[in-house]
Amino acid sequence: MADSVFTKIVRGEIPCYKIYEDERTFAFMDNHPIQPGHVLLVSKNPAEVVWDLPDEDYLAMMESTRKIANRLREIFPHKRRVGIMIEGLDVPHAHIKIFPIDTGKEFRGEPDHGIWDSDEALAEMAKKLAF
Repeated sequence: MADSVFTKIVRGEIPCYKIYEDERTFAFMDNHPIQPGHVLLVSKNPAEVVWDLPDEDYLAMMESTRKIANRLREIFPHKRRVGIMIEGLDVPHAHIKIFPIDTGKEFRGEPDHGIWDSDEALAEMAKKLAF
């Protein structure tokens, strides 16, 4: 599989606001979030589709999703739920979108390209969420 923007982020070739990393997964802030607190979790194995991951990598993605969701629940206690979205439409690299929500409308929201008025605001959110 060819390199994606996500493989370059994992390798440190493209900067990001990392919040979590383990042997098999890497999580960072989405700079075009569906909701504030939107985290992207990627597999370090560059499979295009999450269902194609080897069992160990798939299970690691699910465990990391749970860890990040619980962290979001701590930081956003006023939100009723944490939504997860497994898609891979924009970047051909297995990934999961994880973000705090209250409603289905918030879950189905469009990415907001202006939600972070500065890199400092995004960095501050990453600092709150980082493990």
